[in-house]
Amino acid sequence: METVKIEFPGGERRDFPKGTTVKEVLAAAGGKPDGWVAAKVNGRLVDLAAPITEGAMVEAVRIDSPEGLEILRHSASHVMAQAVKKLFPEAKVAIGPAIENGFYYDFQVDRPFTTEDLEKIEAAMKEIIQARIPFRRRELPREEAIRLFEQRKETYKVELLQELEAPTVSIYEQGDFVDLCRGPHVPDTGFIKAYKLISVAGAYWRGDERNVMLQRIYGTAFPDGKALKKYLNFLEEAQRRDHRRLGRELDLFSFSDEVGAGMVIYHPKGALLRHILEAFEKREHLKRGYQMVIGPTLLKTELWKRSGHFDNYRENMYFTEIDNQSYGIKPMNCLAHMLIYKSKVRSYRDLPIRYFELGTVHRHEKSGVLHGLLRVRQFTQDDAHILCMPEQLNAEIQAIIDFVIEVMDLFGFSYEMEVSTRPEKSIGTEEDWERATRALIGALEGKGLPYTICHGEGAFYGPKIDVKLKDALERRWQCATIQCDFTLPERFDLTYVGADGERHRPVMLHRVILGALERFIGVLIEHYAGAFPSWLAPVQAVVVTVTDRQLEFARNVHAELRALGVRVELDERNEKLGFKIREAQMQKIPYMLVVGDQEVEAGGVRPRRRDGKSLDITTPREFAELLEQECREATGGRVGLGMI
Repeated sequence: METVKIEFPGGERRDFPKGTTVKEVLAAAGGKPDGWVAAKVNGRLVDLAAPITEGAMVEAVRIDSPEGLEILRHSASHVMAQAVKKLFPEAKVAIGPAIENGFYYDFQVDRPFTTEDLEKIEAAMKEIIQARIPFRRRELPREEAIRLFEQRKETYKVELLQELEAPTVSIYEQGDFVDLCRGPHVPDTGFIKAYKLISVAGAYWRGDERNVMLQRIYGTAFPDGKALKKYLNFLEEAQRRDHRRLGRELDLFSFSDEVGAGMVIYHPKGALLRHILEAFEKREHLKRGYQMVIGPTLLKTELWKRSGHFDNYRENMYFTEIDNQSYGIKPMNCLAHMLIYKSKVRSYRDLPIRYFELGTVHRHEKSGVLHGLLRVRQFTQDDAHILCMPEQLNAEIQAIIDFVIEVMDLFGFSYEMEVSTRPEKSIGTEEDWERATRALIGALEGKGLPYTICHGEGAFYGPKIDVKLKDALERRWQCATIQCDFTLPERFDLTYVGADGERHRPVMLHRVILGALERFIGVLIEHYAGAFPSWLAPVQAVVVTVTDRQLEFARNVHAELRALGVRVELDERNEKLGFKIREAQMQKIPYMLVVGDQEVEAGGVRPRRRDGKSLDITTPREFAELLEQECREATGGRVGLGMI
């Protein structure tokens, strides 16, 4: 009998008959099958039932590993689709991948799914799981697969198959359900023990609003009930912190179909919150040697062709025509900044030059991915471009990293660093990309910061460092980025006169600290659950009267506090004190300043924190001094009253 040589992670090697299944190989090697869901054969994930036909390294994949969890969730999506087909035979299935923290599947159905439908689907899933139906893999010619799914009237699978170039494809069967899938899957449906369907939403086929709207069911699955319960509790907390709900309740912002999708309307408190952030950023940039600039919103299309945006970023841009001239609405601020640099001859003595702009940009995002403030079509970036000599590059990158870390610490974010390398669609020479990538990595290593590599995820003009924030719920958000670019200075013929009297090419760093202000505000709202620290809160205090007898005194207190720089409101409604206090707490205002007869007699107010703790009666000026100290302590002296 022909044999194959199998190697195991510990270094042991053994011979097995050719065709032995992965599970049999692992079991014969003394492994414990509890928790196995798949295996790696020469690094490739395969089913446990897969036969081994050549020598290989074989390693078990457990259900509690990252790969095992993804396989579990992908298998759960197939079970959910089988349940949907059982309850809604006319439903057409589209795609159903595992995603971070769960899975989803898209369906075309006659009517939207309801909460009651989800309960029925979960019940049908339970029956399928209890039946322990095996997942069986079959490989067949692509044309045969097309005929199979045509017979089953699964038009979305047929469309996917028609676009594939591979002559052979794989399908998975569990009972009467058949799906086009690469796999692998758990051995049988009984491995899915802890699962929950979370929600349903509309989703355009392939994320294109020109296509049909499908129904997307989201779910999650975990190896055990304890992990599932922990995640469901996390979801409840995330829902409590949802910036879209809090944005309405705190009267910060809104969206309107009359205006258009992805366009934010800032209400007074939201606009003030944004102004506080912008004022903070301007001060921080000025003290670091940045120069403020402002570029136009419309630039001629020829410029976008010259920069490479037209060829590499056009699908994300908006264009218009004025007097027979085509213009692109800027998705980025770099072009105007380069033109400012090029407006006169630059010397090596001028470098580095740091241009900063709170620039509003527009990017065409598909309607299916728009999500509150986190994904919009119009947004403002705290955008800066640094032009420097190559020998200045390391110091400038490290200074940006220090800036990012300082600001993230201020807001209470932890963070991780990622280096993204050249994507398939890009411009510039391999040599320049290599130089830029080395510069970014060298700066991180010089500061002793750990990082991961994201292959092929860079900007089309250069590699980048992405800073992933971690919020109060340990969720990761992309905000700050540092991009190193040798290519656009070449395309725009940017030069400086060196010490040798010759012209040389500068390097350009594109960078943001907070990123898109809209996105950052959304992250902040969820990070703080709407309860902003006093220095950041759009309303720092509200003066609350007990009865109408205190109105005149309360109005004077309100005016005095405003003059002292406190962002303060006055609640003089003829309502009970308890009602006013509760409402101010719901608005998450840091301080309620109670004014009753006793406070009027003492010539002061009684501060009450939003956590319910009351302070002694204090004069308006003393309260302002207390608030000033609190703000400065929280920001390391950067922000005090009246600094917006």
